[in-house]
Amino acid sequence: MTTDLTPAEDNGRPQEAPPAAVATAVDPRLLVRQEGFAGYWSEFGRKLRSGELGSLPVVVGLIVIGLVFQLKDSAFLGAENLSNLFVTAAGTGLIAVGIVFVLVLGEIDLSVGSVSGLAAAVFAVLNVHHGMPEWLALVVSVLSGAVISALHGFFFARIGVPAFVVTLAGLLGWNGLMLQVLGSDGTINLDDSGLVAQLTNHYFTDISAAYGLATVGVAAFFWFSYRDSRRREAAGVPSRPLSEIVLRTAVLAVPAFVVAWLFNQYKGLPLAVVIFLGVVVASDFVLRRTRYGRTVYALGGSVEAARRAGINVAAVRISVFALSGTMAALGGMFLASQINAANQSSGAGSLLMNAIAAAVIGGTSLFGGRGRTWSALLGVLVIQSIASGMALLGIASAVQYMITGAVLLAAVVIDSVSRKTQKTAGRV
Repeated sequence: MTTDLTPAEDNGRPQEAPPAAVATAVDPRLLVRQEGFAGYWSEFGRKLRSGELGSLPVVVGLIVIGLVFQLKDSAFLGAENLSNLFVTAAGTGLIAVGIVFVLVLGEIDLSVGSVSGLAAAVFAVLNVHHGMPEWLALVVSVLSGAVISALHGFFFARIGVPAFVVTLAGLLGWNGLMLQVLGSDGTINLDDSGLVAQLTNHYFTDISAAYGLATVGVAAFFWFSYRDSRRREAAGVPSRPLSEIVLRTAVLAVPAFVVAWLFNQYKGLPLAVVIFLGVVVASDFVLRRTRYGRTVYALGGSVEAARRAGINVAAVRISVFALSGTMAALGGMFLASQINAANQSSGAGSLLMNAIAAAVIGGTSLFGGRGRTWSALLGVLVIQSIASGMALLGIASAVQYMITGAVLLAAVVIDSVSRKTQKTAGRV
């Protein structure tokens, strides 16, 4: 038997909020379904207020840089300059991909420049002085980078030496070893028609190559986005509508086919670009779609929480540094290919700072737990665009360093402000 009580009679009982009073979180994917494309503006405003800027600052920065230099010199956005810009960016960009993993872990690797130079020296000595086949010398040199940085990871993860200190020691020590390996001559020229030389000098001249790569990339983006949406819908969780997927694909298609057209106006599709993009896509998949990648993010967020979750902290740390060394060695091969030699300046100069700056400028957080390998692509394009524009205008390298430093500082400031804003909004 039930009795209906009036509010006065039910004062002694805890009151339940009516269903309409319960606040529900709205997944961003539902905004387009609920509000149409106007939902994009609602989501955009929410992200700005909560500090979730993503790649927006660097994309805007690239557009501004392009417009400024194009107004100063019409050759900046020309086919030849942009093709050379992408090819030149590949070596530093590959090193920056490894740096992204280390930064997501919440650490730093100061040895990548020296490791890249040592790998180039090892390749040159094995191939030129000892007659080892290029492909085998290339494998050995890349593996040497992995082993060297795994050693850094061991001292950091097992012995407890701070990553900053052990990689700083590596910066000095491996640079010295590189000089020792090169010998008294200091320079070893490579075969100008060999495998390494072709890394940055080979172009796919058939126009179908550039357009085909753009088509495959855009189609793959649409397919994976569509499949992810259908899987989420089948699981009963918020998913993106087809109209939003089509819009995102169209936005990607515009720059993809414009760049492909520009490549075909010069020499064609550069092999260096194909390899660099392949590495970025593969590493992004590893970082965001695999269990290993999730453990890297977890360690960057909280080491203690990751340890309590059963993650082998030391093993992940060592593997991340080994991956950083592998990418440094691979990047060193591309840098050696550009000058067709290994010399005493390999891995020196501003390479280390440019690689770290590329990752940070592209959107990877210095505080750990946040970043994507696409950051390396965007960041290195910013740095290389500045360098290319300065070279066209005949501006001294000193000014280039100052501008790049200012851009890096701005990226870190944006990251810091973004994190504080997100904390205030209760999102981190």
